[in-house]
Amino acid sequence: MKRIYNILLAAAIILPSSVLLNSCDEFTPVFTGKYPEPESWEPVTMEVTHTIQELAAMYTPGQEFEIEDDIVIAGKVSTSDQAGNFYRSLYIQDETGGIELKMGKTGLYNEYKPGQTVYVSCKGLWLGMYGYDEDDRYGGSGMVQLGYEDPTGEYETSYIEVQYLIDSHIYRGEEGDPIEPVVITESDLPGQWDTQATNKYVGTLVTLQNLTYGNEIFTLLYVNPNLEHKASSNRVFLSDETHNVTTWAMSEQKVKEHLENGDWDDVNVGNANDYTHGTVGDPENKANLLRYATPANVSQYFYMGDRDIQIRTSGYCRFADLEIDPAVLSGEKTINATGILTMYQGSVQFILLDQNGIVVNE
Repeated sequence: MKRIYNILLAAAIILPSSVLLNSCDEFTPVFTGKYPEPESWEPVTMEVTHTIQELAAMYTPGQEFEIEDDIVIAGKVSTSDQAGNFYRSLYIQDETGGIELKMGKTGLYNEYKPGQTVYVSCKGLWLGMYGYDEDDRYGGSGMVQLGYEDPTGEYETSYIEVQYLIDSHIYRGEEGDPIEPVVITESDLPGQWDTQATNKYVGTLVTLQNLTYGNEIFTLLYVNPNLEHKASSNRVFLSDETHNVTTWAMSEQKVKEHLENGDWDDVNVGNANDYTHGTVGDPENKANLLRYATPANVSQYFYMGDRDIQIRTSGYCRFADLEIDPAVLSGEKTINATGILTMYQGSVQFILLDQNGIVVNE
């Protein structure tokens, strides 16, 4: 079966690796328009063999694998890509946890409605993790995902690109009411090594209350995104402070605005092992950054008690340039945030469905 799938994959689509293997770490543009009405369909019902927690527990860190057993999971759709903050994937959840399905399509909200039941026939799919780091001090767990084999080996899973493969594994059940997010407390948050197998809130729609601004962001810019992304001469990290970024993310125009204002001129080009490439303000670096500017994903840091919460937002989403309330930035007010609770290298990353997921507390 695996051989047949690989032949279908190769025959049906030939795309550059940057399209095939965009990771959660690098959001890309999402079609957020309206497709033609889909053909009529009948909701299916399938016998479920495993919970999401049980499926996730089959994964061992660093050992992605093809599922060979007749395993069926089911869950309700908890996300929508309509606002552009999710890319070619959706999350489903049951009473034990949530998991990302790497679907390989945009405009998924037209076919998979929030609250709709989805069944997944897992045999032939790959179970892997994104965001795992084995470092005991600074690393930790990422997110267990369901996808397809990555032919490059760079990631543990890739997207299920071909419609035939999607139709062979992912089945639409009955539509239902959207999921009500669960309000969780600091004690409910996952620990450094938690996954969906050990914390039922990982991968699910939750609300975090009374978050205070952490006066810190994280984003990665490339001097020239057409060149090697891992080259230190091509990387600019904005971290450890706000760098005058007061929006949830940054569109291309917003990135250019910061560059033209000189907000990042003193930031070094490079990484922790190699800061020998000047600063953003150096004429050649500045010229290239402006010429090749692209939207930037941003993690805005908040505190929930003593825990860091990174609210990570795509530079391509509809609300990328939405300003954060100045009273929140100053610490005068807190926010409640509703979205998907995820893990990346042992840290909590939070993904909003849309701007309505942020409520400022008066």
